[in-house]
Amino acid sequence: MNAMKLKLITASALALALGAALGRAEPTLTVGDKAPPSPSGEWVQGEPVKAFEKGKAYLLEFWATWCGPCRASIPHLNEIYEKYKDKGLIVIGQDCWEQNDDQVAPFVKKMGDKMTYRVVLDDKRDNSKGQMAEAWMKAADRNGIPCAFLVDKQGVIAWIGHPMELKETAIEEVLAGKFDVAKAAGEYRQQAKNEEQVQTISTEITLAMQKKHWEEAMAKVDDLEKLLPTKAGASLDMLRFNILLNKGDYPAAYKLAAQVSEAHKDESLLQNELAWKIATQPGLVQRDLPLAETIATRANEAAQGNEAGILDTLARVLFMEGKKEEAVQRETKAVELTQGKEKDALQKVLDSYKRGELPAAE
Repeated sequence: MNAMKLKLITASALALALGAALGRAEPTLTVGDKAPPSPSGEWVQGEPVKAFEKGKAYLLEFWATWCGPCRASIPHLNEIYEKYKDKGLIVIGQDCWEQNDDQVAPFVKKMGDKMTYRVVLDDKRDNSKGQMAEAWMKAADRNGIPCAFLVDKQGVIAWIGHPMELKETAIEEVLAGKFDVAKAAGEYRQQAKNEEQVQTISTEITLAMQKKHWEEAMAKVDDLEKLLPTKAGASLDMLRFNILLNKGDYPAAYKLAAQVSEAHKDESLLQNELAWKIATQPGLVQRDLPLAETIATRANEAAQGNEAGILDTLARVLFMEGKKEEAVQRETKAVELTQGKEKDALQKVLDSYKRGELPAAE
């Protein structure tokens, strides 16, 4: 139904989620290069940055209001901003690939003190995809958001990647003028090589699953684990869970799902993916709905009850368990939190629950 729900966890989807660019072209912008021009679009919040000034460091994060992982990264970015704003770091939320620019200002206003750093729209006057998206994201061959660029005090790109993976030591070294850009550039090139291997192995996993060669697929996941960072562990376990589920090894699949959920209680999106998969995967002979409810409840708690997609997942699980009133209550709140086409879609789901009907999983 929305971007927060992973309907099919494949090896390729995993690689994209990890920032591994599948089928990448050679980037024209990389770590160690001089940063492209600063944002030229309309500033939604904060003092405009007309140009990157020497002596100041910048953290430029590309995001969009529709992007669940982007929203999940906002608290972390705000913590970075609050911690380093008086030490020479300027944090900019560069909106890109936005479906409706008019949604950005209300979103930022609603976030209030949870999102206090600068925010700017992309400039689409000369390019419908946005000048910043072209000059930065496309040039660096980054195909997914959120994506952050750390620019040092000399106007050179020191780091590129998912904002949640940016280490504070890197920020502090950049601010102190001690960051080794040449070393970082070499590491980034090696990462790109690893991603090529990830692409190959991901394709092999997909083919093995299509042929129902489950043991081969699991072995390939182990090969992936050797190439990817430690933080990729949860995503790899999600892939293993999907393999076990498709294999029909339900005891092992649900045992792994419970372990992953228990180990990542604060990760609302991961919890939501697990619960949605258990509730909606077609053709399951055994569907552990009590486990799905536990996981969906954790997702909702981690999101503080304010994510419509997660409430929608929880409502579906509750309805499938015969808890109609609770399902209606959760779905009602989901509708209240949304607008436009998503609101209309969730309203149809709510109407189905009120009629006592389970709608198709979309």
